[in-house]
Amino acid sequence: MIETGQWGRNMAIRTKLVAGNWKMNGLREDGAALARDLAQQVITAGRGGLACELLVCPPATLLSTIGGVLGGSGIALGGQDCYAAEKGAYTGDISAEMLADAGCTHVILGHSERRHGHGETDAVVRGKISGAWRAGLVAILCVGETLQQRQAGDAHDVVSAQLAGSIPDGATPDILIVAYEPVWAIGTGLSATPEMAQDAHAFIKSLLDVPVLYGGSVKPDNAGELAAQPDVDGALVGGASLNADDFWAIARCCG
Repeated sequence: MIETGQWGRNMAIRTKLVAGNWKMNGLREDGAALARDLAQQVITAGRGGLACELLVCPPATLLSTIGGVLGGSGIALGGQDCYAAEKGAYTGDISAEMLADAGCTHVILGHSERRHGHGETDAVVRGKISGAWRAGLVAILCVGETLQQRQAGDAHDVVSAQLAGSIPDGATPDILIVAYEPVWAIGTGLSATPEMAQDAHAFIKSLLDVPVLYGGSVKPDNAGELAAQPDVDGALVGGASLNADDFWAIARCCG
């Protein structure tokens, strides 16, 4: 049984979160330019100009640079992955403590590109979430089905199994966010319909009482309809987060 937190589904007002996953994109110069553009958008909008929270997750090599640019803007910084252990002989890995030390408040874990491209199991993801919590980070857990699984009618079963296998005991909305990302919609230009997204999010919230973001080809032209669904608490944005104007337009839709 998945433990539920204290974040009530009957809350009338919930601040949405729009998170940008830059993936393996950006060198220091263009990454800093993108961050400056986003910070300027926030400054131009002024206090009260945006009613959602913003988070950017650049590659680990850019965390220090981007964190410096975003300082004072109110835009949070996050990592794209971490290892379960605090430190040790793990060549090429980065710990949650290192992310926190670099100024991160969040970390994306269990993304389908890690599950399918690097063979990460639910057990591996579970260890990473424990590590994130140990370091004081909010874990953004990604779950979602493949096209074959959806066509077979197994979408709910797949997502339920990923949640049960990936989440350690003690999950609360203060330390865990779920991102529903149908694998067939990531980087393909396809996107779940608002009704499909709502169905998946409502199902997740029937199991676990935490915020749920939608991810999977989120763009300015579909963000509004997706964000309008009652159980969609924001967006995890991939390719569109690499364009400041597009990311800002999505944020305004969600705000």
